[in-house]
Amino acid sequence: MTPIDANLGFKQSQLTEDGSQPLLEVHELKKYFPLQGGLFGRPRQHLKAVDGVSFSLNRGRTLGLVGESGCGKSTLGRAILYLQPPSAGQVRLRGQPLSSLSNAGLMAARRDMQIIFQDPYASLSPRRTVAQIIREPLDVHRIGNSAERRERVEELLTIVGMRQNSLNRYPHEFSGGQRQRIGIARALALNPKFIVADEPVSALDVSVQSQVLNLIDRLKAEQNIAFLFISHDLAVIQHVSDDVAVMYLGKIVEQASARDIYAHPQHPYTRALLSAIPVPDPRHKAQRIALTGDVPSPLNPPAGCPFHARCPVVTELCRTDVPQLKPGKGEATHFVACHLVE
Repeated sequence: MTPIDANLGFKQSQLTEDGSQPLLEVHELKKYFPLQGGLFGRPRQHLKAVDGVSFSLNRGRTLGLVGESGCGKSTLGRAILYLQPPSAGQVRLRGQPLSSLSNAGLMAARRDMQIIFQDPYASLSPRRTVAQIIREPLDVHRIGNSAERRERVEELLTIVGMRQNSLNRYPHEFSGGQRQRIGIARALALNPKFIVADEPVSALDVSVQSQVLNLIDRLKAEQNIAFLFISHDLAVIQHVSDDVAVMYLGKIVEQASARDIYAHPQHPYTRALLSAIPVPDPRHKAQRIALTGDVPSPLNPPAGCPFHARCPVVTELCRTDVPQLKPGKGEATHFVACHLVE
């Protein structure tokens, strides 16, 4: 994961199939939702769900995106895939700006971009069999004939560790973990290069979570897929991620390699999140960092640093000036948006 300088824009580079150059580039991405009202239903305010996010991602890498509920994580994932078109900014897949594509071009690009949804109970149609659900992407993109599609569906079931006798059964006949495996099989149907995993294990039991996480790890290694793994669980993020980005109120406040960010967190918000991770040792005396106050509303974000109202080490500069994402201490790939680190 390499941050992109917001002032310079995209770095000009030739992409290669071996993943040596970024597969995905996100530059100053914003997603605002207008709130209607007033005369003639004109927008009165805008909810700033995602407010200027930039990063890049290589083939075979997993970027863990972590933050509290409501910080804009899921909206960012959907905006990258153009399920909810961005309000501003740009997304490039293998160097191609998605905003420049026609509807047909965007549909073709979506063969390389897929999503695993959060809720395995709501994301699968109860009226379709497992075979129909997994085959749907092949039908939509008209890939192969009937026999080839059937063979591909059987192959995908094997990949995700399910039996062939599941083909003609319906989602309600399976457990949560099995349903999520079906969702993963559907996401893999078109051999995507990039997958957004939106809280894929949050609705599952802990024992089932580990199975799904190990499956995602194996798929990344075997098929060289890049993942944007969205979660509020820092322990899960640590297990699956190569790099980590911490999001707060629509902005990324810290990003680094997973090893460095867990060993040397530099933003006060990241430190507070990490201090809340439970340690399975009764002799360990955890030093919790308790944050006061509530998360500000994205309808009316505060001036200056978005975290200053809850920060335990706030200064006057934090209340007035917005910190930029700049190199922090330690590794060269560690970036922090904090005046104190500067």
